[in-house]
Amino acid sequence: MDSGGRSLLETMKNQPQLIAYVNRFSGVGFREFQSLIEGPLKGVFGGAHLLPFFDPIDGADAGFDPIDHTKVDPRLGTWEDVRALGEHVEIMADLIVNHISSRSPQFLDYDKRGDESPYSGMFLTYTSIFGNGAREADLLQLYRPRPGLPFTKHELKHGEQCLLWTTFTGEQIDIDVHHTEGKRYLENILKQFHASGIRAIRLDAVGYAIKKAGTSCFMIPETFEFIAELTSQAHTLGIEVLVEIHSHYLEQIEIAKQVDWVYDFALPPLVLHTLYTRNARQLKRWFEIRPPNAVIVLDTHDGIGVLDVGADRKGGNLPGLLTPKEIDQLVETIHQRSHNESHEATGAAANNLDLYQVNCTFYDALGRSDDEYLIARALQLFTPGIPQVYYVGLLAGTNDMDLLRRTGVGRDINRHYYNVQEIVTELRRPIVRSLLDLIRFRSTHAAFAGEVQLAPSNDHEICIEWRNGSERARLDVDLKSMEGTITFSADGRQDRFEVAS
Repeated sequence: MDSGGRSLLETMKNQPQLIAYVNRFSGVGFREFQSLIEGPLKGVFGGAHLLPFFDPIDGADAGFDPIDHTKVDPRLGTWEDVRALGEHVEIMADLIVNHISSRSPQFLDYDKRGDESPYSGMFLTYTSIFGNGAREADLLQLYRPRPGLPFTKHELKHGEQCLLWTTFTGEQIDIDVHHTEGKRYLENILKQFHASGIRAIRLDAVGYAIKKAGTSCFMIPETFEFIAELTSQAHTLGIEVLVEIHSHYLEQIEIAKQVDWVYDFALPPLVLHTLYTRNARQLKRWFEIRPPNAVIVLDTHDGIGVLDVGADRKGGNLPGLLTPKEIDQLVETIHQRSHNESHEATGAAANNLDLYQVNCTFYDALGRSDDEYLIARALQLFTPGIPQVYYVGLLAGTNDMDLLRRTGVGRDINRHYYNVQEIVTELRRPIVRSLLDLIRFRSTHAAFAGEVQLAPSNDHEICIEWRNGSERARLDVDLKSMEGTITFSADGRQDRFEVAS
């Protein structure tokens, strides 16, 4: 892909990235975050995906409902601080495409002035899509990550009532991305990103951005056209694009053919299934067919998705990578391994979460087994693509039950607030030191700039080998004994180390 002369692989130096909230992985803001990147984490990561740092960071959805998307929350710092951090690691930021805060100046103006506001057409309503009404069938086929219909009743200041289109929460108002003000809004964000040295963006919730009567309003042909338009604008500025979409794996493969980069959201549940069952058959099948232009995660600020390995939910009758029984067992095992803490944070047990994700740290999902956890990370780091390591996962973090109970937000179980001293202490743990060694190995070994293949093995073994000329790096995992070994070239000879803390 043309992105101002550099691909994302070049932009990110083909090195792992850190995913983090600036304030939750520093205790304060950008300067403290940068001190960690330049200090104890120096040389570990080539890039950082900074989760929303816009004004404010503590709205209805942890920053994913910005009042002003072009302003850094002053409690964290300034755009100059962002630019300074970008001199040390390449920065990816979120472009929140689908919606804007109900407290934004644009919506407040519309709320006050109604049709007299220049922003009136910027906000989607039931009527703006369905005109005088929708059939039951039209509403039933709407695709939404949460139960219920995507509408919120609202009364404007002058008394008119309307049904706002709200895909996620009532505080996140969906925008018309083709409206003049909607276009200007997104263009201004891109310009600010470019001016601040941001080289890659994640299109948050872009799959829901286009609404059209008579469709699912999710990843329809018009959505691809919009993604192509927005990507073209980003490329003009030297910015490359990662698309965030949860969908059936076959659809994900097709989507990947039409965009720069997608997430490999199927990998986390498949890795857990593999380690739980001691059987790699489904994981190796995915390795053979998965899209190569993928950003690889095990954990993120959201939950562990099961939708991505499940059957088609849009009426296609397509089976998933795992059967319904295997998915049920996967979810139950996460609950069991986490001593039921994940159950308290998932489904109807907590607020503000998707029903198709299990909220739990990845370390707790593996019952805090150091060996299993490091093997999971080794599998992630050897999978083709750009690895991203979530800040809680980097520190082998455990479920934050206190935060969950204070907020009632299921995802907060995996969104701990670390201060600098706590981070320094955690970095001394053997499990964390071993993980840092793995990430450094992935960041520095020349083999990972070459080709990769999955070597033949039985269902209880996994062998992934990278080759780049004379350089080699090979991961062997024995699931029966739960042992992992990395064999690699080093100064013309062969060396090895065990995947263990």
